[in-house]
Amino acid sequence: MDKPIIVALDYPGRAEAEALVDRLDPNRCRLKVGKELFTRTGPALVEALVERGFDVFLDLKFHDIPNTVARACEAAADLGVWMMNVHCLGGPRMLAAAGEALAAREHRPLLIGVTVLTSMGDEELAAVGLSGSPEQNVRRLAALARENGLDGVVCSAREAAVLRADLGGQFKLVTPGIRPAWAAKGDQTRITTPADAVRDGADLLVIGRPITGAPDPLEAIARIEQELAGVAAA
Repeated sequence: MDKPIIVALDYPGRAEAEALVDRLDPNRCRLKVGKELFTRTGPALVEALVERGFDVFLDLKFHDIPNTVARACEAAADLGVWMMNVHCLGGPRMLAAAGEALAAREHRPLLIGVTVLTSMGDEELAAVGLSGSPEQNVRRLAALARENGLDGVVCSAREAAVLRADLGGQFKLVTPGIRPAWAAKGDQTRITTPADAVRDGADLLVIGRPITGAPDPLEAIARIEQELAGVAAA
């Protein structure tokens, strides 16, 4: 997929987000708007980013009864977003309703499922009644997403290879938590580089601080593009 880099706009307000966006190029990257920024700024920021030519991933993880999620997906599509997500734990009827709500659109956004949150380990899964390991649950929920017409799932880099083997080459894998080897590790002890993630099967890479905290965000993007070009050439 072209433009695999999705820049995470993890900011508390519109001014900070737009200050970064002013330094980016819609031909080189896409943008992610999550819960905090959307709650503080509303649909107006998303529409403004779309008008500036950016592909926007609206990361709100819709999870409700099927009709409510279907209507929320329609509302997101009306904003012109390129991609949105729903939570797979909403079940097959909710996932199918979300897909059906978007199916007839001329410019249909990608619909991506969220499986197991990366903050959930064995104990948290057991506490909500889910048996098996996080990986087992991820694989089961990703298969459910594909069976109900979704385009892909969000997954950690550790899960990308097994999901690619399970679900084939057309199913999109969106991988957050990417950190180039040259970037500061910050509070992360285990990092996955862009090249490693793509080698394992990731299609789209959600990247935050290595780009948003760089002195020159476009230069940081160029370095990541160069790294990915090496994977393609190998």
